[in-house]
Amino acid sequence: MTGAGDDFVRPTTDSWQAILPADDPAGRAVAPYRYGYPARLPDGRILVLPLRRLPATPGEGRGRAVASLIANQASFAVCETLADFMAGLARAAGAEAIVGLPTLGLVLAPLVARRLGQASYLPFGYSRKFWYREALSEPVRSITSPGGAKSLYVDPNLLPRLAGRRVVVVDDAVSSGSTLVSALSLLGRLDCRLAGVVVAMRQGVAWRARLAGHDPALPALVRGVFAGPLFERVEDGWMPIPGTLDEAAGDGRQTGA
Repeated sequence: MTGAGDDFVRPTTDSWQAILPADDPAGRAVAPYRYGYPARLPDGRILVLPLRRLPATPGEGRGRAVASLIANQASFAVCETLADFMAGLARAAGAEAIVGLPTLGLVLAPLVARRLGQASYLPFGYSRKFWYREALSEPVRSITSPGGAKSLYVDPNLLPRLAGRRVVVVDDAVSSGSTLVSALSLLGRLDCRLAGVVVAMRQGVAWRARLAGHDPALPALVRGVFAGPLFERVEDGWMPIPGTLDEAAGDGRQTGA
């Protein structure tokens, strides 16, 4: 039962723990959504994503929310299922090396690399070790880390494993595109070729303009397992905002009910 003051957002304690069958009642939910958004995977199964209210911004009415995926809090079964689909997308891109982005992309990148038969993956990071070089870093600002800018680093010892290879970048999600643009800027200074970008979730569509501003060819290189729109608060829950569900990338299947 819900009351007039219900914000239709609840703690994520039990979130991201199970993949539901295609015929589960959760898949029949319709907007406005309350508490969760049913994202459909390419095989029809469902991953219910909790709705997370975004920080208030003037002029946005009663508030906005996103469907959230936090990979390092997800069950092994959920991560492995997502990695199965992501590995298929990376394989189709001709990946010879997998680069994982911090922080949550580092959960999925090793699973993807292993499914491709690769012995290891190549992690980028935010922590600067004393032997790192500033020339091998790039500033980044993330939607989930609004407190200030940080830098993305690659360990110089990894450069020989990147040299001349077709690289697929793996992350949990693409949202604003800021982190991804920083990663691609850094990769552009290294001796490798960008084959594609693979994410579990394409969140909204703002990332498309950000990537296109960096290089018009980049949005077409992004593939994702599923997509989620942005939401605005209405009387009975959260309503998807028209035009914010990305349907142009990934396997072509729409998500949600």
